[in-house]
Amino acid sequence: MAPTHAVVLGGGLSGMLAASVLVRHVDEVTVVERDKLPDGPSPRSGVPQAKHAHLLMSGGARAIETVLPGTMDALVAAGAHRIGVPNDLVSLSAQGWVPRFPEMQFIVSCSRGLLDWVVRSQALRDNKISVLTGTEPVSLLGDRHAVTGVLVEDRVSREQISLEADLVIDATGRNSRLPAWLTDLGLPEVHSESVDSGLAYATRIFRAPSSASSGFPIVNVQANPRDPHPGCTATLLPIEDGRWLVTLSGTRGGEPTTDESEFVAFARSVRNPVVGELISQAEPLSPVYGSHSTANRRMFFERLKSWPSGILALGDSVATYNPVYGHGMSIAAQSALVLDAELRSGLVAETAQRVQRGIAKVVDGAWAMATNQDILYPGAVGKPLPLTGRVLQRYVDRLVRTATTEAPVTRAFLDAFTLSGPMARLVSPAVMWATMRGPRRSVSPEPTLTAAERERVTGSTSA
Repeated sequence: MAPTHAVVLGGGLSGMLAASVLVRHVDEVTVVERDKLPDGPSPRSGVPQAKHAHLLMSGGARAIETVLPGTMDALVAAGAHRIGVPNDLVSLSAQGWVPRFPEMQFIVSCSRGLLDWVVRSQALRDNKISVLTGTEPVSLLGDRHAVTGVLVEDRVSREQISLEADLVIDATGRNSRLPAWLTDLGLPEVHSESVDSGLAYATRIFRAPSSASSGFPIVNVQANPRDPHPGCTATLLPIEDGRWLVTLSGTRGGEPTTDESEFVAFARSVRNPVVGELISQAEPLSPVYGSHSTANRRMFFERLKSWPSGILALGDSVATYNPVYGHGMSIAAQSALVLDAELRSGLVAETAQRVQRGIAKVVDGAWAMATNQDILYPGAVGKPLPLTGRVLQRYVDRLVRTATTEAPVTRAFLDAFTLSGPMARLVSPAVMWATMRGPRRSVSPEPTLTAAERERVTGSTSA
């Protein structure tokens, strides 16, 4: 029997997780990456958004650990922080401050560069995976019924090589050319949707005060999309090497500037000034990085009635989300688990279509969560919510409000938000009853930072 070979287009997080799954089922995997991969925890040049806040939710962390056992320990050893939620989360939701109940889920907080590097290092320990860097895909090989490989080109020499493959996985991200390649093969145009709140990001790294360089919570002030003005946020993430990564955001008409002199003032101007107060005396370690790549965009590959064998897409090639929700990496990891589960039955003609439909089901919840919120912001561009969507959104608003005091509802919400439990649990009889009853205590009007945490930063117990 001839050796089996798979090709993964894209050497980022999605691509490396896909490659790590594939080596369990094929003899050889080739990863095609257009950029040079960093030797350490630095952002890849082709991922400008990597400098901004990235959260790995517990549902995604568990998926990565399933694909690459030992990765979570390696991340923590390299300086990543495991943040319990809601116990180590100081967060103003749209409906009020989230209570700091005992841990229900967790978030891994570190720079995107560190996360990619650790996952890549773990994946490439398997010598069945090889990487072609400085190389980009040009077109698919095969026809509308079966993809048999990919034509790739060296970005310097322009030499082209045909890579034959039993399976090609597109993990090239938001700029994927797969929809065009499929139409080139004679397939119908892939349906797509986009919801754009006009969000802009501005990020700066600070040195954390020595007394707050470890064991400090994530601090997050969210926007309320129902307010009649642009939604502005501020997020402080503890990351490796005793640093804080602070990302500010604003929707259309309220975008943060990259002017360094205005960074702290913007952080103070959001719904609560706590992030601005915490960084007001902190030492900046970087310039302010800006980004506008924040639109939600989805390709509905699963809706094509005819799908060629030998090709599928995952990660940002399928859907991208407003980064403020922190779901992209976790959805990519859970999509890799779908790939693994389907390949256990063998690589047959129908495998790719089954995987693509399974990935769509993973994407659905996070897509609805992001777009149903973003379309509410002033000036948002996209398909308006239908009546059923508006009714559901009103229910979710009340649920989040109830979660500010009722622990069982908080747990259901956090399980869903961290992609650790089914979204359907949000409409279980017990959660619906508690939501309809509403919060039974008043919500804290002040940030839930403890006096000791404030003192570690400011030297006093008052902001």
